[in-house]
Amino acid sequence: MLYPVYVHLGDETHAHGVTIPDFPGCFSAADDWQDLPRMIQEAVELWCEGQAVTLPTPTSLDTLVNHPDYTGGVWLLITIDAAKLETKPVRLNISLPQGLVSEIDDYAKAHGATRSGFLAQAARQAMR
Repeated sequence: MLYPVYVHLGDETHAHGVTIPDFPGCFSAADDWQDLPRMIQEAVELWCEGQAVTLPTPTSLDTLVNHPDYTGGVWLLITIDAAKLETKPVRLNISLPQGLVSEIDDYAKAHGATRSGFLAQAARQAMR
């Protein structure tokens, strides 16, 4: 899907900041323009992670272009790969040693995560 994103222009000491209006609270940044699509996709993936959300319909640029919150920057239309978004959790049954589950739970709790969130993050990291 093609979504509008607002780029707050950076300079030699500041990255280009990105606001994604259709995903409230979702933002990103990149030093280089060519990195923006990847960083935006990653930000939206994180925004959706672990939530049963319906993807919003993209807002038209006609609606956003004169909005007072968006001045001094530029608008881009970016394709968000919906296939990479985790919009619906899937329940699964796995078996792990009890001691390992306790360690996972302790680690996740200490880092403000859930068991499922920790396991998902560990799986992604292992597959990179």
